[in-house]
Amino acid sequence: MPASTTALALPNDRIPSLRVVPMPADANHNGDIFGGWIMSQVDIAGGIVAGRLARGRVATVAVNEFVFKEPVQIGDVLSLYAQVVRIGNTSITVDVEVYAERGREDTKVVKVTEAVLTYVAIDRGGRPRPVPKPAN
Repeated sequence: MPASTTALALPNDRIPSLRVVPMPADANHNGDIFGGWIMSQVDIAGGIVAGRLARGRVATVAVNEFVFKEPVQIGDVLSLYAQVVRIGNTSITVDVEVYAERGREDTKVVKVTEAVLTYVAIDRGGRPRPVPKPAN
């Protein structure tokens, strides 16, 4: 994957739904963070936003799109921004963008991943239930 040449900054108009730092145990034999580990963090971040909107349990039902743009390195500070893009009767679709802050002296921000996931609101028995209508 080519390194990005465009200087980025973390979005200042949104609050991240999750921040996390990958550790050596999360890396493969080349020293890059496992894609599956990143996917799980994206799922957690999206699930936080979907669960708040659903006011209860949600389950991931689809990974609609998942793009790895740059490798993630041990020690990167990942900020995951999740935003609802669609609300159905029982489902919620969430867009998640992941940015890495790397380097201690000359911190650089890199967009490393973007994904779109769909969650379904579920009841205690694991059956789909309606998503509550947002209060105005």
